Amino acid sequence: MFVHVVTLLCVLGAQAVELHRVGHTTSTVARPAPVVQCVCSSIPNQTLCSWAEPPQATPLHYIATYSERQRQAETRPCVLIPPGDPHSQLNVTLPPSARELWHCHLPEMKLLTDYIMNVTAVYPGGSSSHLSTFMMEDIVKPDAPESMQVSCLNPGTVLVQWEPPSTWAHRDIFPLKYELLYQWRSRGQIRSNHLKSFPDSRTSLKGFARGRTYQLQVCAKDALGLGHCSDWSAPVNITLPL
Repeated sequence: MFVHVVTLLCVLGAQAVELHRVGHTTSTVARPAPVVQCVCSSIPNQTLCSWAEPPQATPLHYIATYSERQRQAETRPCVLIPPGDPHSQLNVTLPPSARELWHCHLPEMKLLTDYIMNVTAVYPGGSSSHLSTFMMEDIVKPDAPESMQVSCLNPGTVLVQWEPPSTWAHRDIFPLKYELLYQWRSRGQIRSNHLKSFPDSRTSLKGFARGRTYQLQVCAKDALGLGHCSDWSAPVNITLPL
């Protein structure tokens, strides 16, 4: 029996950040590391790092910590949320697709700050870790807008309205803007139009053809330009009258 360690380093500026470490006490049993992804759905207190249970083996438990990159000695524990937990005590709401994952809640994150996240899966006789570094500005991703409705105002014009994502808590300080995507079928081909930078949660669109069916979706993005717009609402169809 011996200890085997594999380390990968990512050099950022003059400082190296360790990205992955695997350590185990046998040469025959693999210790899969969790694959971790961090997302901030509302600035500053809705940052979650998430991962699935490794399919090859079930860890005894997880250890999750994080720290500011410039203050690595001040490591803080991350609040673990097991799969299926109601999360009510943390005031965190998860979509159904994410409820089978492990989550780690990072409260009160700071802007313009590098963070290092460490999630370690502990196995009998060994462990495997995933380390990552990120800034909150890079992982901001508002949840999808809600309660989208589409109606016909007059021939060729539709009214689209929706509610901001309920998880985005500080719209007065960090306002949102929206992108619209609508698609239709013409001569057997799917056509689309992607419209960006809507400041309000309703708008009217012109140029829609009579008798044609359109599918519309909306996505939210932080108005300051942080993060990404990638979580689209459920599609809504409308067929314009002839």
